[in-house]
Amino acid sequence: MQRTKAPFRADEVGSLLRPPKIKEARARLEKSEISAEDLRKIEDMEIEKVVHKQASIGLKLATDGEFRRSWWHFDFLAKLTGCELFHPDEGIQFAGVQTRHDAVRVIGKLDFPDDHPMLDHFKFLKKHCDVAHVMPKMTIPSPAVLHFRGGRRAISKQVYPDLDVFYEDLAKTYRKAVKAFYDAGCRYLQFDDTVWAYLCSQDELKKAQDRGDNPDGLQEIYARVINYAIAERPADMTITTHVCRGNFRSTWISSGGYEPVAETMLAGTNYDGYFLEYDSERAGGFEPLRFLPKGNKIVVVGVITSKSGELEKKDDIKRRLEEASKYAPLDQLAVSPQCGFASTEEGNLLTEEEQWAKLKLAVDVANEVWGK
Repeated sequence: MQRTKAPFRADEVGSLLRPPKIKEARARLEKSEISAEDLRKIEDMEIEKVVHKQASIGLKLATDGEFRRSWWHFDFLAKLTGCELFHPDEGIQFAGVQTRHDAVRVIGKLDFPDDHPMLDHFKFLKKHCDVAHVMPKMTIPSPAVLHFRGGRRAISKQVYPDLDVFYEDLAKTYRKAVKAFYDAGCRYLQFDDTVWAYLCSQDELKKAQDRGDNPDGLQEIYARVINYAIAERPADMTITTHVCRGNFRSTWISSGGYEPVAETMLAGTNYDGYFLEYDSERAGGFEPLRFLPKGNKIVVVGVITSKSGELEKKDDIKRRLEEASKYAPLDQLAVSPQCGFASTEEGNLLTEEEQWAKLKLAVDVANEVWGK
């Protein structure tokens, strides 16, 4: 049967391809041809339109497409107290392509500021979701993301000589963020997380070791931070996570199935739902789903790729859901694209028309599998 609370049988990860008007406005702002306020007005109009578009195809939720962001994670993290955006010598290396040279580091004591700009971003989204009669979904990076990518060298030793204190402050910062979003009206919050997938990748583990970090024990540390962060959420607030192997212009970073982290992630973290990528062989099989506790937790199976425009066949998706149901009950499953369509403002290599066809496909499959 269909679900009346998040995550829904047909759901989405978060980001959507940036409309041409937003891309043009950002380019003009870079040239000082328009003001930041001019850009905001254009973003407002495009977000209002995209909310109604999501509702029109049958989704029960809507995001703002992350239209106001350049990155899925840095825009949020850089606005935390104690963090700053900087420009290293190299970007993040994906398969065959490198990103812009942006990164975030910790230079002061962590905290969540009362005026974090994404609180207002959410309030704007909620206003238009209320009109469209869909649930507003807010996406932010997981706390683990602030630590793993840069590691020890991206955290001031003067401020945090002891990493245990850093983890404590990180957990408190995110608990404060959860409360702030709840107070703003958010009832569906998602922690986007590349780190669980990196912990399944021998290449990424070696990179961590090469830069002087010890990945042993990180699963337990991250689970503890996450559980503290979400422990006080009210009963009417859903918090999910999305596990990603990298998403930049249709490329990727890591490979490896979920087996090394599945027990800690699925049974050891107190999320309400897990968006797991299953669109390629790099994600492995469904066997790790056996660690999903029986009950109310939901796994949203990402078998529809967001990395290319070719539309999957309904029967193939249904068959994969059937395969997944051998390890987790069908009633604890849902379906979505494997990732967002534009984790960065550049976006993946497909058209808006192809994007909407994939989201509509998720809705149609959900209706046929779980009923309207």
